[in-house]
Amino acid sequence: MNEIVWPTIDSKHLIVDSEQMLKLEKEIFSDGMPQEALMEKAGIQISKWLLKRKSLLKHGITVVIGPGHNGGDGAVVARELFLKGFLVKVWCPFPIKKTLTKSHINYLTSIGVTNLLDPPNATGKELWIDAVFGNNQRREVDNKLINLFLQKFHNKNGKVVSIDVPTGLSPDKGEPFLDYSVKADYTLAIGLNKIGMTQDSALPFIGELHHIDIGVPSNKLSKIETKIFKVTYKDLKNIDLPSLPKNSNKYKRGKTLLIVGSEKYPGAAYLALKGALSSGAGFISALLPESVAESVWQVAPEIVVKGSMQCKENGNASLFNALKTIDLSSYDSLVVGPGIGIDNNDWEKAEEYLLGFEGLLILDADALNRISESKLGSKFFLERRFKTWITPHSKEFTRLFPKIKSDTNVGLALNAAKEFNISVLLKGSNSIVADNKKAWQLFGTDSKTARAGLGDLLSGFIAGSSAIDLNLNRDITTDFFAKYVLLHSFAASNCKSGSNASAIGDALSKLMRNRKTRQIS
Repeated sequence: MNEIVWPTIDSKHLIVDSEQMLKLEKEIFSDGMPQEALMEKAGIQISKWLLKRKSLLKHGITVVIGPGHNGGDGAVVARELFLKGFLVKVWCPFPIKKTLTKSHINYLTSIGVTNLLDPPNATGKELWIDAVFGNNQRREVDNKLINLFLQKFHNKNGKVVSIDVPTGLSPDKGEPFLDYSVKADYTLAIGLNKIGMTQDSALPFIGELHHIDIGVPSNKLSKIETKIFKVTYKDLKNIDLPSLPKNSNKYKRGKTLLIVGSEKYPGAAYLALKGALSSGAGFISALLPESVAESVWQVAPEIVVKGSMQCKENGNASLFNALKTIDLSSYDSLVVGPGIGIDNNDWEKAEEYLLGFEGLLILDADALNRISESKLGSKFFLERRFKTWITPHSKEFTRLFPKIKSDTNVGLALNAAKEFNISVLLKGSNSIVADNKKAWQLFGTDSKTARAGLGDLLSGFIAGSSAIDLNLNRDITTDFFAKYVLLHSFAASNCKSGSNASAIGDALSKLMRNRKTRQIS
């Protein structure tokens, strides 16, 4: 099948690092776009964004202008707002270095904009615009300036808007160069989203992240080699999952097997099964610990119990003896891990069955912990020749791949996917799904839904959903993985009956009744 590209390759969705953005700008300039024109476009687009939010402007505006072109963008904003009748002041805490920025400041003075000689009063009610360094930041900034902005932010009298990147925050790592950076209520990403601004570490500093379109040509965007997409709940309307044929029976709606739970963690089994049921998969089987296998019919009579797993005295499940009795070739997908506990000897005996499974293998939680402590370790993924998806959180990832390094979680996920030929979901506030060519970063998801059991629910949901789509398209790509994760997050965020995993499972089931998600509101 042809590879599906989701979401659209455009400036709203693509994420780049600072060097990539600078390279794009240089290409645009070399094609004939004057720097003056690009600065005008950025400043005017920011002004339009602000004018749609006039409540931010009613007490006046102070633009803090830096020495480079980010400062020039801020000067254009100051001019536009002043000409619209707002009270505007500017302050230049550093000597201006760029001729174009200096010219804009001179013009501001000529038309009556106040150029402050001393720092502005942080207790005032006016809006502050941080136009100091933006995407060109490479090192720490004067502490006095950062502290002044922090005083403004914490006083809550008037908002702080940062242009492109809050001052003092690394555009690539999303971490302050020192202990703190400017804290903004809004950060306006110019042109393309900068990778540091979408990392978990940046969340305390960026406030609401908004995109400012300056018309980067689509032919430039398509040439970016490793594409990283920012996806939000707004992108649900463009999800295009395969439609089930009207004459499909349960065996044509996907067959999945879940190896989940133990005497120690029986709840993980129930939640994973609930996730699989919510997907709408036609045939769901399970290998379960004996106590769960005996009682599951009372809560999920739809599940076909293929066998039970014995548990050791410590409560952890043993997979090997149960797997010997199962024909795995009849399943489209197989999930292993939620709540099975740690048993390295058992895992090493069971490995051959999992390595030989030709369908989609989904590994979560204790399966990943077992791999990290086994003799093969992460080489397990290299030994396996078939499609494999994994779902670690950061600590599980570090245990699995101690040698994988990167400045960002996106880089970590991409590097692991490339080296081991797998697809990776790296869980976090802004979770990432990656393969060896692309990454999808969820952004703007609801942090209040980070609850125990949601990972188990997600694993089951991925198993069931992928089984359906594998039955229709034998080689589903990693964007399907990203879509499942986004749907799960959306259901969690919009669950009206609670934020526990069981309630969210019910919400997910309702959501998936309509496979054509264009009707999701």
